[in-house]
Order: sequence, then C-alpha cells, then structure tokens
Amino acid sequence: MAKFSNLSIINYKLPNINMSGKLIIFSAPSGAGKSTLVQHLLGCGFNMEFSISATSRAPRGAEQNGVDYYYLTVDEFKNKIEKGEFLECEEVYTGCFYGTLRSEVDRITSKGNNIVFDVDVVGGLNIKKEFGDRALSLFVAPPSIEILHKRLKNRGTDSDEMIAKRIGKADFEMTFAPQFDKVVVNDDLEMAKEEAERIIREFLSK
Repeated sequence: MAKFSNLSIINYKLPNINMSGKLIIFSAPSGAGKSTLVQHLLGCGFNMEFSISATSRAPRGAEQNGVDYYYLTVDEFKNKIEKGEFLECEEVYTGCFYGTLRSEVDRITSKGNNIVFDVDVVGGLNIKKEFGDRALSLFVAPPSIEILHKRLKNRGTDSDEMIAKRIGKADFEMTFAPQFDKVVVNDDLEMAKEEAERIIREFLSK
C-alpha cells in the first residue's frame, strides 16, 4: 500500500495564489474510471486545464518535462517540500515522490482557466481544505469492490499480487468518500460522464 503523506502541510507560507479560476479535484481508487472521466471533461468546454504533477522518478519513453510531469531529483523534491512549495505530495515508495506544485495552480488560474486535478484521496482532501469553496472535490466510486476487482482483472495490466494490493488500497480509499463534496458512482460510464458534467456545470455557474 502506498504511504500517504501530508508533508506539504507545514508552517512555511507562500504568497497567496491568484485565484481567477476555480479548482476541480478528482480522486478515486485505481480502476474506478477517474482518468477516463477527467479526459472526457477536458473536452466539454469548461475552460479547464489539467494540473501537471511533479515526480522524482525518471521520464519513461517519450515523456517530456512540463508536459507529462515536472521531473525533479529526490533532493529537489525534498527541498521544495521543506519550502512549502507543494499543495500535496505522496511518497509512493522510498525515494519516489509525486505531488502538486503551488506554482502549477498559479500558472493555470492566473490565466482565468479552471484547473482539474487527478490526485489520491488524501491529496485531494488537502487541496479542498486549503481552497474551500473555490474548489470542488469529487470522488469517483466503483459500484462495489467486487466489480472493481473484476475491472482490474480484465485490464490485464497487473499481476494478481498487484491487483490484491490495489484492492486493499481501494478499501482504505473508499472510507474517505463521505468527506468529498460529491460522489459519482461509475456503474455506467456514459451516465457517470453526464453526472460529472452536471455537477461541474453547476459548480462553475456559482
């Protein structure tokens, strides 16, 4: 199971982030369909831009810095943590960090665009806590753990051991669902898309 971390929540304070745009946060267990929904919503005319995460892992294949991720060394990542430059971050395993830079929020919202996050549940709640009503937090839930297990199995990308780990993590993540503003149950993908569109349209109209 990944080790969740609140390392970004320290006493160091940066200048307030420009909040011309709004924040939409998506979190979900692996296999619930979160990324599919986010990609769909980016094309729905909501003036949304995807938040690029930072990571300490090396680029893979044709991945590019500033496009797929912001690639940092472990030392650079830890230095930014100490300076409070992350809204949220997670050490997935020893020496491998992922996180959301405050500068990324400023980069997008200062243009008047809305920013959408695809983050783990603890990170999502940390962002919501900081921005309050300026942010909408959505939890994408599978119809059941049994169906989630079937989806992960059918993907054919993970070993049985990894699927078991993902299911164990999903059990943990599901306990956070009530803390989110809205829960979208992805039983039927098209219906989940419509529900997410409705929720975001309502939020942005306020």
